[in-house]
Amino acid sequence: MDYRALSQLLFPHVTETIAELEARFPERGLKEGAKVTRIAPSPTGFVHFGNLFPALVSERLAHSSDGVFLLRIEDTDSKRKVDGAVELILSSFAYYGMRFDEGALIDEGGFGNYGPYYQSLRAPIYHVFAKSLLEQGLAYPCFCTKEELEAQHAKQEALKLTPGYYGDYAPCRDLTLNEIRANLDAGKSYVLRLRSPGVPGARIRFDDLIKGTLELDENYMDAVLLKSDGIPTYHFAHAVDDHLMRVTHVVRGEEWLSTLPLHIQLFSLLGFKRPKYVHIAHLMKRTPEGGKRKLSKRQDPEATLSFYRKAGYPVEGVREYVMSVLNSNYEDWRRANPDLKLEDFPFSIQKMSASGALFDLDKLDDISKERIARMDAKSVYYELLSWCEENEPDFAARLKADPGYAEAYLSIGRGGEKPRKDFAKFSEMPQAFAFFYDDLFRITDPLPENITADEANRILDAYESAYCESDDAQAWFDRLRKLALTLGYAAKPKDYQMDPAAYRGHVGDLSAVLRLVLTGRRNSPDLYQVMQVLGAARSRARLAKRF
Repeated sequence: MDYRALSQLLFPHVTETIAELEARFPERGLKEGAKVTRIAPSPTGFVHFGNLFPALVSERLAHSSDGVFLLRIEDTDSKRKVDGAVELILSSFAYYGMRFDEGALIDEGGFGNYGPYYQSLRAPIYHVFAKSLLEQGLAYPCFCTKEELEAQHAKQEALKLTPGYYGDYAPCRDLTLNEIRANLDAGKSYVLRLRSPGVPGARIRFDDLIKGTLELDENYMDAVLLKSDGIPTYHFAHAVDDHLMRVTHVVRGEEWLSTLPLHIQLFSLLGFKRPKYVHIAHLMKRTPEGGKRKLSKRQDPEATLSFYRKAGYPVEGVREYVMSVLNSNYEDWRRANPDLKLEDFPFSIQKMSASGALFDLDKLDDISKERIARMDAKSVYYELLSWCEENEPDFAARLKADPGYAEAYLSIGRGGEKPRKDFAKFSEMPQAFAFFYDDLFRITDPLPENITADEANRILDAYESAYCESDDAQAWFDRLRKLALTLGYAAKPKDYQMDPAAYRGHVGDLSAVLRLVLTGRRNSPDLYQVMQVLGAARSRARLAKRF
């Protein structure tokens, strides 16, 4: 076979050389130890929560080493491409703080010197390497139809053989140049296949930065490199792209381990230096039976990244949760360094688990509560406003109408050594703070069991007369205790516990009635602070209500 003639027959339009491509995309000249990482999602219209794990690992590896973190869109599969999916990818990663140094943008090749960053725009580059493989006898055209491949697959299954295109089941592998010309002249379409040098039964060893040393079956399949439209498969494209973009570390899910032998083989045959691989274990979920299964986009709403934005989880809460799963020592570090940024954490691949992490929404809630509690009121205001503008426009309008008032009630219980940890997500806040607006205010909870409506009204009559808006917190509470004694209630709960027959109840019962008439519920933030934010006029108007 004249392989040079074959390469010219199939790719007469390709004049650029590999040497010219290497010169166009040179080594980056970064400092020693700097890492180049990438995230390369497909535009399928779904961004899995699990995508955040390799993204955060890749970002930390790059930026903690003064390297480069890039975004590449792997859109070679036109059947799976969904309109608007690229925009969803970009907005999702931007929302969660993924700062790319170069990569894809909407409507253009991208920003940076190693693009274009859409695989669909890189066909001429792939064709240069495809032509080179043909010239070396490492690739060949395959004219088999879909029906022929299906028939061959069925025959292999009947014989209990491994299905695939290899050995005696690779009928186009040894076509002569004249046979190839005849097929082309007949207008037959073809794919370009790898002529794999692999041997069935042979094994290869490979070192993964998380999994350690792996022993895998060598690839002996003649995989498709270019589809009939000239667009590459993922396997071929990613090898070329990672090489020319000078990627040093590939972080991806362990589901790619099955294709690793093919990828290793491609890097070797193409003459590329192989990047280091970091295969992350699947994110698991506990089943009702006590077992485990993979987090599934079909079964679990929390599998999609948009779920957390819609639910109102703070960005930092989600990022902190992901980091706590990725590195076993992160939580200890956070407890010791509550005010440092996540970026200050000394992230380490060595601290990553090789087994599947268990997804824990309760743990995410706890981490998010901690992060929201440590935010100042102004930050909470803007985060809440942003969420409401997307999901609760009516409440967003209230927030914008009087930002000072909103920040005042958002300040209650905030700050100090032990801030209140009431909220795991911003979606919980509109309902929780609705009582601060008169038109949303409703009494939803019942009176305490030991307080009748008449007794509650008697308490309100007395308190309305005693209320003094100029009291500070201590004076306010002292006045409430004095009023409790006047009405036959113990000034302290422990006094009531020591002699319950001597009292109607204790000062907490008065607080419960006041809390109910002022906030509509029996559980709310500090009542004195609530009244300060409501103001004297609004507080008196509510105290005038009767049960």
